[in-house]
Amino acid sequence: MDSAIDRPTTWSAAGKLNVAGLVAAAAGIAIQIVSGADYPTVPPGLILLLAAAGLVAVGARWRWTTIVGVVVPAFLLVGGAIAPQAREQLGDPSQVGVFVGTAVQLLAMAVALVAGLAATWRSYRHRTTT
Repeated sequence: MDSAIDRPTTWSAAGKLNVAGLVAAAAGIAIQIVSGADYPTVPPGLILLLAAAGLVAVGARWRWTTIVGVVVPAFLLVGGAIAPQAREQLGDPSQVGVFVGTAVQLLAMAVALVAGLAATWRSYRHRTTT
């Protein structure tokens, strides 16, 4: 039987990188907001990224939390890829803060996605037996 109590609470390097990528992507959104990018008063992407990072970090002992570290950046990357706003922000480097914030956000989400996939694969591959 594999239970959360039997599982170690140590993080893998991929899990740490996943959380760091989620936090860095949130920082990219914050940079955009401070630089004057048009965002809602309560930015959903920022909240989703920080909530996912917190859940993955706090829930390191539960295998399913690694899936959150995959789903959130995948969802936001797809949304960012089809949103014309992201393309416009990357196409105008004269607004340095918005450009840098967008680049940081997208790159960090890509890192978080790949690291989340690796952490999930590791988590489900290493089962504890009792």
